Amino acid sequence: MSLTELTITEAQAKLSAGEITAVELAQAHLDRIAALEPKIRAYLAVTPDLTLAMAEQAERRRRAGARGPLLGIPLAVKDVLALKGFPTTCGSRILEGFAPPFTATSVQRLIDAGAVVLGKTNTDEFAMGSSTENSAYFTTHNPWDLERVPGGSSGGSAAAVTARMAPGALGTDTGGSVRQPGALCGIAAIKPSYGRVSRFGLVAYASSLDQVGALGRTVADVATILGVMAGWDELDSTSVDKPVPDYLAALTGDLKGVRVGIPEEYFIAGIQPEVEQAVRAAIEQMRALGAEIFDVSLPHTEYALPVYYIIAPAEASANLARYDGVRYGPRQSTGEMWETYKETRGEGFGPEVKRRIMLGTYTLSAGYYDAYYAKAQKVRTLIKRDFDDVWEKVDVVVGPTSPTTAFKIGEKVDDPLQMYLSDVFTLAANLAGIPGLNVPCGFDAKGLPVGLQIMGPAFKEEVVLRVGHAYEQATEWHRRRPAMVEA
Repeated sequence: MSLTELTITEAQAKLSAGEITAVELAQAHLDRIAALEPKIRAYLAVTPDLTLAMAEQAERRRRAGARGPLLGIPLAVKDVLALKGFPTTCGSRILEGFAPPFTATSVQRLIDAGAVVLGKTNTDEFAMGSSTENSAYFTTHNPWDLERVPGGSSGGSAAAVTARMAPGALGTDTGGSVRQPGALCGIAAIKPSYGRVSRFGLVAYASSLDQVGALGRTVADVATILGVMAGWDELDSTSVDKPVPDYLAALTGDLKGVRVGIPEEYFIAGIQPEVEQAVRAAIEQMRALGAEIFDVSLPHTEYALPVYYIIAPAEASANLARYDGVRYGPRQSTGEMWETYKETRGEGFGPEVKRRIMLGTYTLSAGYYDAYYAKAQKVRTLIKRDFDDVWEKVDVVVGPTSPTTAFKIGEKVDDPLQMYLSDVFTLAANLAGIPGLNVPCGFDAKGLPVGLQIMGPAFKEEVVLRVGHAYEQATEWHRRRPAMVEA
């Protein structure tokens, strides 16, 4: 078996047994990247010197007796997370050439645990998008069909894991940006509860919604990554000081007595029939595994999309005000301050980012704040309350992750509303601050993966992971590989 075929769990077992070295594992992935990157375009930057130096350090630590679930494991990092001394562009021209003087806490915890950084992955600009077509540099391609998108905004991370150019990766999820590309690429992907993972060093899009997540080929792999990077951080005032459970210990493979809720609002008109069929079949599989299935209702789900597209752009408008060409990034200068601001932002930001800044600025403006932003926050509370009510009856809620399988590159780029609808099932979890997990649950007639979403109460990631793992282990969907990986 090729070293790039190993999951994180399998690779760690071989490293611990001395059958392979961290340097061999890292080099195998660097070679894989060199071979496939021209087709996939998953990485904005590959860091071979840093990668091999980290792998050698991991080997020294192992020889000295160190152990750990990520010691010597190569991982990719979405390019909205700071890595000291290396470019962090957020997929935008306005940060071209910017290298931060610090590393994001989530990334640093992985490095401290001995993980090996392979590079920075492509993303929709400032994480605003559902297809990775909004990157200012290039579009990432889905390994299952190179003419289709990998999802977004963590499309580079999802494609890298799917194409075996990384065994695992970090992404970020503001409205579905880890789970949706996980679904479109047929891999496991988790968005933790808001506050579970530090946001320090994550370039902000919407501060009340952003959360760092993990992508991998199995639920055990994402549980491993999450377990290392989760926990309170004094550098992030939004991180929550709660104990981090042993996520791997929660993967019992048992669903007996687990109460699974099926919300009627997640099976709507317009959903791709093959997606609904695969998800309903997955629910029946859970029933066969001993889960108790209940119909539930989340009545304010229909408002999640409009609420999100008021709150997120409003927060983006405030967060992106700092990109003015003065402190970092390229500057378009005419000598006059306001002209410099205007030209720098006009040249540096792409059309989708400009659209969301303008939307956000409008909803925050005098005369519209109460009508839009304040009202959206009230409805957000109702969406959270829906989930709180449901948790009194069930342990998790299950439904589709994406209403469709991967769509063709360019198919929705000129229709923002259709693009926004790609996240219709994932937005509510961010608004409510709860964890969500994608696991593959089937394929459509074109051979494209379908994703199953499992959501649970805040800070109950271990329950969500347990359900996802039990389903995964009872099926073969996660074992399928794109034809290009077979070649």
